[in-house]
Amino acid sequence: MPDIAISVASGEYDRIRAIRDGVVKVDGCAVTYHVVEPNQLFVRNLKNQEFDVSEMSFSTYITLRDQGKAHYTAIPVFLSRAFRHSAIFVRTDRGIASPADLKGKQIGTPEYFTTMLVWMRGLLSDEYGIAPSDLRWRVGPMEPPAVASAPPLSVGPSESAADVEVEAIPAGKTLASMLAEGELDAVFSARPPSCFPQPSAFHPPRKGEARGSVVRLFPDYRAAEQAYYRKAGIYPLMHAVGIRNSLVEQHPWMAESLFRAFATAKEIAVADFTKLSAFALTLPWIEAEYRATQALLGEDIWPYGVAANRKAIDTLCRYLHEQRFTTRRMSVDELFAAGIG
Repeated sequence: MPDIAISVASGEYDRIRAIRDGVVKVDGCAVTYHVVEPNQLFVRNLKNQEFDVSEMSFSTYITLRDQGKAHYTAIPVFLSRAFRHSAIFVRTDRGIASPADLKGKQIGTPEYFTTMLVWMRGLLSDEYGIAPSDLRWRVGPMEPPAVASAPPLSVGPSESAADVEVEAIPAGKTLASMLAEGELDAVFSARPPSCFPQPSAFHPPRKGEARGSVVRLFPDYRAAEQAYYRKAGIYPLMHAVGIRNSLVEQHPWMAESLFRAFATAKEIAVADFTKLSAFALTLPWIEAEYRATQALLGEDIWPYGVAANRKAIDTLCRYLHEQRFTTRRMSVDELFAAGIG
């Protein structure tokens, strides 16, 4: 029986390269691999379901699953995951010294509904008692100017959220310029705004040295994120992998084949951390960093599978329901293709 031709798409990661380069085969499949910037990929697949197998925004997938509109079925392969304490940028003249000080402030963000923002709002609620309605949300582009004002954005698909203030920024404005000019109190973004003065690696700021009017709320975000993991035991999940529903229905074995291939590709990438006779990666203390990360996260620092990620998946489902993106709290076991633990 000939292999089934499938198209696979994801961002460019070390953990997918062995599949992309043909080093790891997907049993029973002939793979054509496409590397696409994730945000563009998500848009393309929402519009046209362009690829047979695709990296997906995990929050969007769960929300569509709740609505019965998901065109893909997920496997528990999480190509993107990240702590987000580093993504809060605040002005120094607004008295924001701790998360509690964000209450009542105007918060800029490129989008209201992204997996990152769902996790960040959940973090603020669980750890600091700050509800989404405690913040005044302003949505717009980070750097390129807006060409026209957008209508107020919907907060959720099922319930009104009149208690949450979400407004588009004015046409011609950007989040970075508004933060720099004091029109916003803070910005939530994975990418630092251009008004954030990043210190030179050769001249880091000395203690007490001025860094301008915009700083990270958590200057030592690594310590904050590690403390959060020790307390919560959660390494937030951002993106999963989905298979076109028709393929899963016609070829149920394909989900397991893809899962095994992605898991093997990840193991090959992680093995590079310990190649010491000639470094595979361009960092001098990479093994020391790897061992320190294992000491915190466990032997498998980037686990796939449902069992190893159940708490994180269930927490994201809870956040999506609490923030009114889903009509009910989805359960972990209804999200993935059958037979993969």
